[in-house]
This record gives sequence, structure tokens and C-alpha cells, in this order.
Amino acid sequence: MKTLKLIVTIVTLAVFVLSCQSDKKAELVKLKKERDVLSEKIKALEVEIAKTDTTIKEDKSRRVAILDLKQSVFTHYVEVQGRLDGEENLDVYPEAMGVVEVVNVKNGQNVTKGQVLARINDAAAREQLKGLETQYQFVKETYEKQERLWNQKIGSEIQFLQAKSQKEALESQLAGVRKQLDMMTIKAPITGTVEDVAVKIGQTASPAMPAFRVMNFSSLKIKADVAEAYSRKINVGDDVLVFFPDLDREVSAKVTAASRYINPINRSFSIEVRLGSENEGYKANMVAVLKITDYKANNATVIPVNYIQTDPTGNFVYIADIQGTKALAKKAFIKQGQSYDGMIEITEGLKVGDRIISAGYLDLEDGEAIKF
Repeated sequence: MKTLKLIVTIVTLAVFVLSCQSDKKAELVKLKKERDVLSEKIKALEVEIAKTDTTIKEDKSRRVAILDLKQSVFTHYVEVQGRLDGEENLDVYPEAMGVVEVVNVKNGQNVTKGQVLARINDAAAREQLKGLETQYQFVKETYEKQERLWNQKIGSEIQFLQAKSQKEALESQLAGVRKQLDMMTIKAPITGTVEDVAVKIGQTASPAMPAFRVMNFSSLKIKADVAEAYSRKINVGDDVLVFFPDLDREVSAKVTAASRYINPINRSFSIEVRLGSENEGYKANMVAVLKITDYKANNATVIPVNYIQTDPTGNFVYIADIQGTKALAKKAFIKQGQSYDGMIEITEGLKVGDRIISAGYLDLEDGEAIKF
């Protein structure tokens, strides 16, 4: 009997719990429906109010960015390409033709002026010198005897003069052979570094072909050709920025020489820029870009070129015209000066403090409301 009562109680409780849950779900669904109805009514009222309420205005101002105009240094450059060279960079030619017998140096070796780089076979010249020296010794002794006799008023003058003539002729021949022997030796004309060895032992050397290249890199210079149009703008002493693309290095220098000769073929003139003694990483014939200053203004009004627009009246930029709490876009017509690397000097139409519209200026209208 007790068991039956317990079962009845449990069933009753379960039915009650399920009934409560069902009521809560129904209430939740009802509230959501009411919320949706209220949301629709709110939206409809907002739309109606917006149509009739004149206190609510839409902000149609264009969003822009501005830049306060300041004075700055403006520099215009003439850019030309040149090549790097040593102060002395020479091809060394043999003075005589012959077979190379000795090569004394290698690439990269330091040499001093007058040092022997190579020798050409000079056996024939030495044999000739040996024979002449023997002959000269005899003629010299004969002359000396004739001179002593002549000083003692013995013998004829003609004999003395003949001996003297023979002696001087042989001395001239000896000097010529010795010069020829000296020409068989290839010597360094400057102190520097051997950059190229073009001859080998057993090869025939010729005065028409260089045997060595010797370079002195203790002092560097850059040579470049400049168009004739800049002949009046570029002068000795002008500032130069030298950029080496291969080294990603830029150094300051000055124009040290400017030719007065215009090449009639390419209508250009040559200039020279000397660098300091620092030469780490530099190589002969390395490309150098020269940026030569041909115009400089210390207190210039400068803006990016892309700010400038054009209409039938002329060139202009937009500036922000502040009127109380409002800001309007205003055209400022300008006159342009020199331009370089995306920047341009403004000579008229703008002043320090003007607020240049630097972004959002495309499709603006004169007098259009702006915000920033």
C-alpha cells in the first residue's frame, strides 16, 4: 500500500514539472513576438520623425586630410652617369718588339715607379754592344794618343780630328745600343697596383699592344659627359652627390673640372669630380650617378607634384578655408618653379600657414564643405 502511494506521488511531481516548463516556453515565445512588434513600431516612428523634424541634418562634408605649409630647402639636381677611375690608370706598352723572356709581377701586386715588370729577349743587342765596346776601347786609346801628340805639336791635325771623329761616332752608336737594350725592359711608369698582365713568357711583345695595366688608386676621380644644354649651369666648385648603385653608397663632393670643349658628335662636355683617399670597395670603371646641384633655394615653398590640378584657368591646389566652425575647399591658383624627385617649388599663390588638402582632393568642388 505504501509503495503504491510513493509511485503516485512521483508521477504527480513529474507532471507538475513538465507543465511548468511548457508554460515558460510559451511565455518566451510570446515575449519575443511582442519585442518584434515593438521594434517595427520604433523604426516606423523614427522614419516619420526624420521626415518632419528640421533639427536633424545630414552631414555631407567631404572627409579630407590637410598639410600645414612650411618653408624648406629646395634643391634641383642635374643627374648624369659617370665612371670611376684612379688618379693614374695607365696601360703599359713595350717600347720594342721581341720575345718575352721574364715576367716579374702578377695581378694585384704593388709596384713602384721604375720597377721592372718584364724583360724582352735582348741577346742580339747585347752581342752588338759587346762588339762596339771592344771597338770603342781601341778607338778611344788611338784618340788619346793622337791627342797627346797633337798637344806636343807632333803629327798632323787631320789625324787628330779623324781619331776624335771615330771616337764620337762610336760613342753615339754605343748610346743607341744601350737605349735599345733599355727599351727591352718594360718598367712601371707609376707607383701603384698591377691590374692586368697581358703578356706571357715566350710570347712576342709589340709596341702596338699593352703588356700591363698599372693603376694608382690612392686618389679617385669620376669622369662624366654632360649635355651641352647645361654648359652654363654647371661650373667648377658646384656641389655634387655621388651615388654608387653597386655599393649603395652616397658621398658628397664638388666639380673639380669642367671642359670648355663641346664634343661635336654628341654635343656634350666632360666634367671631373675628385673624391677623397677613402677607396674601400671601389673599382675602376664602376658606375657612379652624379647629382649636380644647379639650383638651390633655402626658403622655398615646396609641395608634392601630385597635389597640383588643372582647369581652364590654370594650375591650382585645394586649400582648406576655415570660416568659423565650417571648413570649405578653396582653389588656390599657383605659379610653378623648378621640380625634382616628385617635389615642386611654388613661386606664387601659396604662403606659409596655408592648409593644403593632401588627401581626398580628387573630385572636390570649389567651395565644397570639408572635414578633417
